[in-house]
Amino acid sequence: MKKNFIRFCGLIISVVLILGCSEPTGPKQGVHYQKLSNPLSSPSLAPITEVFALTCTHCRTMETFLPELEQLTGQRFGKLHVTFNQGAQLGAIIYYSAVMQLDDIPDHDMMDDLFAAVQMPEGTTPAERKAAIDHAFHSRHIISPYDFNEMQQQQLMTMLASAEQMSTQSQINAVPTFIVNGKYLLLTSGHSDLANMAETLTYLLKQP
Repeated sequence: MKKNFIRFCGLIISVVLILGCSEPTGPKQGVHYQKLSNPLSSPSLAPITEVFALTCTHCRTMETFLPELEQLTGQRFGKLHVTFNQGAQLGAIIYYSAVMQLDDIPDHDMMDDLFAAVQMPEGTTPAERKAAIDHAFHSRHIISPYDFNEMQQQQLMTMLASAEQMSTQSQINAVPTFIVNGKYLLLTSGHSDLANMAETLTYLLKQP
């Protein structure tokens, strides 16, 4: 009887040791996400915020998948346009010119028009690019950034300054990606598909 009890205790200890040494399941830091070295805090930052640039071709592709990601996570994503180089800064001017007039994120159709205008092929003339940008705004009955008055320019500069501060503070130099709760950065390369990304985003939303 005593021997059986000892064997039973040994079995329990073995199981505990095996479980304790097994690999943890779920998203892994350094593979699926990382912590921001400088957490962001801003009323304009949504729980899940896409970080992007109108000049980025991968961001344009990601735009088509955002509705599905929002559905999978049950969240409406925010957007932060980076300003880490001259091209991104010009794209930010165009993007935030729309945001300040709509008082919201442009819908997917307008985002597609903005991406198309900024990413026109090599050889496009400045006049053709201006016409495409003007059309993206005028077709929605809002003012093109080319036509802003002084007050509108000042309002735009305030929005750009805020975006630049967050862009610099986050130290993000590659897009597209996502910031969660202002603390975590999704590593898109560590995910196999949208469902996998949504799993990590949902997991990070629950982290302190």
